Amino acid sequence: MSVDRSHPAVLRVRQALDAGGVTGEIVWLDDAASTAALAAAALGVDVGAIANSLVFLLDGEPLLVLTSGAHRVDTAWLGERLGGTIGRASASQVKDATGQVIGGVAPVGHPAPIRTVVDVALVEHQQVWAAAGHAHTVYPTTFDELLRVTNGTASAVVSSTD
Repeated sequence: MSVDRSHPAVLRVRQALDAGGVTGEIVWLDDAASTAALAAAALGVDVGAIANSLVFLLDGEPLLVLTSGAHRVDTAWLGERLGGTIGRASASQVKDATGQVIGGVAPVGHPAPIRTVVDVALVEHQQVWAAAGHAHTVYPTTFDELLRVTNGTASAVVSSTD
């Protein structure tokens, strides 16, 4: 299957990365990498070095959580830390908030800024990989760069007792 490399969501991500001074190249993968495990396998990296972009609703408002692929977000625990209730966003809510579809949601390139939490577990990796607007795309970045370009908040996303 041929993939259109001029995909509009990927172009918006590239524009946002350029505007944020991010020089990492967007990599097009032969196969979809819609999960952290698939992305890690395609790139030959530890699954913990994949920055999953997950959209939730925090008291009805979109919340982007950039979490290490090595674990799952504890939504009850994180919601309590953020002072609200976190629920899963539907596919249409993800698309509305980000302009991107589940499996390819990038940290940037959205129609409007989204409150963002960046998992502190990502700091353990010198380089992390994030989706770039399409399930076949990723780009290299760092924990600090993710914080900067998303104007995100660094936080654990699971209880230390988990």
